[in-house]
Amino acid sequence: MSRLGRIAAETRASWYAFVRRRTAVFFTFFFPIILILIFGALIRTDPTGGGLFAEPAGYYVAGYLAVVVLFTPLSRVGSEVARHREGNRFEKLATTPLSRPEWLVAQTLVNVAVIGLASLVILAMVLLVTDASFVASPLVVPYVALGVALFCGFGAVLGSVAGSQDGVIAASNGVAIPLLFLSETFVPPALLPEWFVPFMQLSPLTYFARGLRSATYGAPADVGASGAGLVGTDPLLNLLVLAGLAVGFFAVGAYALPRTD
Repeated sequence: MSRLGRIAAETRASWYAFVRRRTAVFFTFFFPIILILIFGALIRTDPTGGGLFAEPAGYYVAGYLAVVVLFTPLSRVGSEVARHREGNRFEKLATTPLSRPEWLVAQTLVNVAVIGLASLVILAMVLLVTDASFVASPLVVPYVALGVALFCGFGAVLGSVAGSQDGVIAASNGVAIPLLFLSETFVPPALLPEWFVPFMQLSPLTYFARGLRSATYGAPADVGASGAGLVGTDPLLNLLVLAGLAVGFFAVGAYALPRTD
């Protein structure tokens, strides 16, 4: 069997394994819907006021997409790696032609499909329950795909070092929650201490949220030089940085996968 055939077979098996877990399917789509209902419909944005959610509703579209791009791959791939370790499946995998990078590619393709569907649901819900205006930029597709690949690699690392599935969930939440609120998703740099703003450039999610926001909404007017980093708010430059980070995280994740148990 060719490499593409091996990846396709593992992708199909992983897809069917996902859809059979009805709870996982439900919460993959239910969580972002609840998020939008709470922050988009109940907690109204106030562009004329101050504090949190003081930006126009369109500003937060990139943040809504960042939620599923961040949380879902970290928890799903991390849990899958931990489940394979507990079932000694990597030891069995080592006896087959399927390599660890090919296995991770298959997991990433499934997550790209799942999160792509979830992103469509999010955009539909934003239009339905908020007054947000945004541009349907074609750059949304590569941003989501590269963001998913990046955090699939990160999830593979967490699954390889955590001792159990419970440990993976705790670790993924411990990583994802700080990143979500410190990466220009929902909290603008102007609301953070000036000394901390340069450190936001260390978060890969910053390049996802900032670049996608520029593509779908426009660059915020209050982003200073310290908050723009080396690539500024240009969506193509941020996409390029995200692509480089995705390749790096994916390579590290594939290398971290155990050869045997």
